[in-house]
Amino acid sequence: MRYNVVKGAREILADSSYVIQNPEKYKNNWSSVFGNNNPICLELGMGRGIFIIEMAKMYPNKNFIGLELDPSQTATAIKNIGTKKLNNLKIICSDANNIVEYFGKEIDTIYLTFSEPWPKKQDEKKRFTSLNYLKLYDRIFRKNKHIILKTDNKILFASSLENLSEFWYTFDKVSLDLHHDERNIPNIMTDFEVQYYKEHRPIYYVDAKYKD
Repeated sequence: MRYNVVKGAREILADSSYVIQNPEKYKNNWSSVFGNNNPICLELGMGRGIFIIEMAKMYPNKNFIGLELDPSQTATAIKNIGTKKLNNLKIICSDANNIVEYFGKEIDTIYLTFSEPWPKKQDEKKRFTSLNYLKLYDRIFRKNKHIILKTDNKILFASSLENLSEFWYTFDKVSLDLHHDERNIPNIMTDFEVQYYKEHRPIYYVDAKYKD
């Protein structure tokens, strides 16, 4: 699925109250941004923001941050918010490698929804569940670690299970076909996922946790 280039994307981001322009200023103080001490959930690679917007609507007692590198996709997410009033949602347009500059030990859950799979062996370090990224996440989780991943890519899913296991995560739920899972696992579909559902692709899912 291709995204369109949004004309004036940078201006859209600059004018939005949802976008945090200097996230490094709020490291260890994100509770002041939201005005409460509710759990903070972070989606890396939020794309058009469909998932994180719906999550913010569904769970008003949690705070959500969507991080996306591409300005056009971020601008599209802003447009998708529209006139909704979501006080528990903020957005950062930046590289995921910078998260330790933005957060102390403040994050409760990380969502990885249809991240770039980087299927080639030489690119595996770029995967959001590679060991180097899991080390970054260790530095921003508040206490217990919690990662929820959805993907249509077998290679990414298999390597994710392996790496999470190496970091002593346990799997609360695993599904090899989320949309046909008899357990009816709660799910909000992303725009990618809607298309994949129409194409009858199986969606791989894991809810991984590590408790001290």
